[in-house]
Amino acid sequence: MNQKKSVGIIGCGWLGKPLSSELSKELDVECFSRESTADDAPFWQNDIVIIAINTKDNYLKTLQKIAALTKPTCEIILMSSTSIYREFDSDVDESASITKTSLIKEAEDLLIGSKERVLILRLGGLMGEDRVAGKWKSAVDFSDGFVNYIHRDDVINIVKMMIKSGVNQGIYNLVAPEHPTRKEIHQKNSQKFGSEIGNFQGFSNRKVLSQRLIKELGYTFLYPNPLEFWD
Repeated sequence: MNQKKSVGIIGCGWLGKPLSSELSKELDVECFSRESTADDAPFWQNDIVIIAINTKDNYLKTLQKIAALTKPTCEIILMSSTSIYREFDSDVDESASITKTSLIKEAEDLLIGSKERVLILRLGGLMGEDRVAGKWKSAVDFSDGFVNYIHRDDVINIVKMMIKSGVNQGIYNLVAPEHPTRKEIHQKNSQKFGSEIGNFQGFSNRKVLSQRLIKELGYTFLYPNPLEFWD
């Protein structure tokens, strides 16, 4: 990797922890700790800071603080969400003009306006390992439609590849290129895991496209088809 960069991860949970383990093989990686990372801690001098936190608990204020505490040359990688495209009911990519305000949109705009090097990764529904679509404690009513899922291993792989390639700006959709329907996935997983299937009403035609990632980085998905995430 080009010069050994130091990486700080804020949010070492279901995604951040295995991401930290993988990046640690080639980079200096440190996880933020709410209890022990002070405002003047060396953590804020990391070359790259990855934000993988949920949108609860004063999300925008937290992002403002991160932008202020990190050094000016710090590269920020924000784990954002494809929920930013909720107003669309068709194929959509990063060039879409988003008119409906949301916490996710405000968060992206805040960071882009605060730092020079900001990489926004709009993640589809995070799946894989113990996160199984359609495996619920009790089945409920679902809206059917094309899914926009991504396997956790692909997210980790993409982040690693982007850091290695020096990609530190722009917006990318991280979504598996195939879009089976939610009903298809639930049917398959209900047979595999013995779960109830639930009821389906309505249909969403929204497909979030990840062509930019595939084209610009030449990325090949480890798990291109969400129907096969749990095989």
